[in-house]
Amino acid sequence: MRRLRGQAESELGTAWPQPRASQYTRFFRDGSRTAWEEQVFARQERLSRAVVLAAATGDDVWVDEAADGLVLLCEQTSWCWAAHEGSCSAGGNVLPDIDTPYLDLGAGDVAAQLAWADHTLGAGLNTRYPGLRERIRLEVSRRVIQPFLRRTDWHWLGLDGDVHNWCPWICGNVLVAALRLAEDDDERVRAVAWAVQGLDRYLGALPADGSIDEGYEYWWNGACRALEALDVLAHATGGVLDAADVPVVRQTVAFPHRMHIGGHWYVNVADASAKPHADQPWHVPYRWARRVGDRSAAAHAVSYRDPGEPASKSRELGRLLSALHDPDWVAAVPSPPPLIGSVWLSGTQLGLAREDAGSRRGLTLAVKGGHNAEHHNHNDVGCVMIAVDGVPAVVDAGRPTYTAQTFSRDRYAIWTMQSSWHNVPEVLGMPQSPGAEFRAREVSVADEDARFRVRLELSAAYAVPQLEHWWRNATLDREAQRVIIEDTWAYSGASVTGSSTMHYLLAGEIEVPAPGRVVVRPLDHARPLVLTWDPGRATGTTETRVLDDPMLVRVWGAHVTRLALHAPAGSHGVVTLTAEVHA
Repeated sequence: MRRLRGQAESELGTAWPQPRASQYTRFFRDGSRTAWEEQVFARQERLSRAVVLAAATGDDVWVDEAADGLVLLCEQTSWCWAAHEGSCSAGGNVLPDIDTPYLDLGAGDVAAQLAWADHTLGAGLNTRYPGLRERIRLEVSRRVIQPFLRRTDWHWLGLDGDVHNWCPWICGNVLVAALRLAEDDDERVRAVAWAVQGLDRYLGALPADGSIDEGYEYWWNGACRALEALDVLAHATGGVLDAADVPVVRQTVAFPHRMHIGGHWYVNVADASAKPHADQPWHVPYRWARRVGDRSAAAHAVSYRDPGEPASKSRELGRLLSALHDPDWVAAVPSPPPLIGSVWLSGTQLGLAREDAGSRRGLTLAVKGGHNAEHHNHNDVGCVMIAVDGVPAVVDAGRPTYTAQTFSRDRYAIWTMQSSWHNVPEVLGMPQSPGAEFRAREVSVADEDARFRVRLELSAAYAVPQLEHWWRNATLDREAQRVIIEDTWAYSGASVTGSSTMHYLLAGEIEVPAPGRVVVRPLDHARPLVLTWDPGRATGTTETRVLDDPMLVRVWGAHVTRLALHAPAGSHGVVTLTAEVHA
């Protein structure tokens, strides 16, 4: 609380962040999302701090500060983020139509923030700002609750079977807003019931193992949002609707620690980052892990609890209040994360194995099968990642900063989305294609004490008719302390022109001391990784890619390097890459 107050006091008397029209329209002019969104987020963060301090102190100065922020939100032309604004894309305009409010993630966030503020400061607002609470209810009903009830064509409802993280994110926020701010009982009942159906659809769409095809980072804005909504629902119904015994809920609580490589590093697929920001609402998985009896998930969550830091650093008022009012979380003492020995999640065909359970030291292998129509998809069927001492060395780049291009028809012109920049083969010069039909087949897993091996057949991931099969075997040999990636393929016909290439993206400093040998000196002072292969079977080349996007630079530094193993033309072939820690 001391740090939160210090920051809030430094803001008193200064101008509030003001999202401007010129920033909003940049999305439509040059594709930038961040210019406007950064102002929006900064405004909401300041409001959250003001509400907490007004509630904690009762001082008029903080009530005034909070009221200023609340009125600014009520007067904001649109709560929808420019990237999602339906009235602009439909009408060709660059400013939103106030008569057709679009319900997206941003609008849901604002509605929930206003609801939590009303819940926290209700009496104080009535005394000092009579009429403000009525204005809040008017705006939330007009912009969020009524559109939620009026339209059934919102893509994020998942009525077509395609349910993704928007569904629990928005439905959870609408649930909070309806419970607190709905103008009559009928509106409240209908909105709550429709939100609960959305949450049911999301939970029903999750694989039985609770895994998330958008990757660990997006767990926080999908499954975690669902858990938070389920908390609210249980409270609102006096425990009648309690999801603690729902199997998929118990499983998804475990997903974050199952994807943990070490430190702040995680297995990243799709648009997720390998080093996501650590400032997450860790109190949520901690509370749920304790409820469902998952000691490993609880240990992983509490490993991020720093008693010298605020219980939460979230800009979202609901998350901030939830953490501050959880005495078990506030008093929790950090412990080491579990660092499980291995896991295979068949729902998303994603697995991880390390040399020694409970230790970052040594090699960690991650393997992904799946298909190329996953949410936030990258063309990455068969991708492998290798870490040393808990630090990725053979990596998935993740995504750059979101722009208008990211979710457009030109998505796969972005290099980080292409299979050519993932650790997968390129067959006769052909990269993988997007689409559910481009997938791994005949996937099998051997998870034993001495080794962890995933075997995948990748031919269906490529639009190459003459490719009969492409087997990839990815093995962590714990006894030999090495990772082995073996690619074996065959083509139909007597002769095949053109060569195939196996790409591996490397992070850190790279040395090429001899043909068939590359040394990777990873980030964070991890021990070197030595990659070797038979130069008679494949010629190796390296290419440095300079990074200029701030999201990528934050994770990987100034550059990454692509290792390409070029196999000669022929009707069949085999190339084996071996990875070992440098002695």
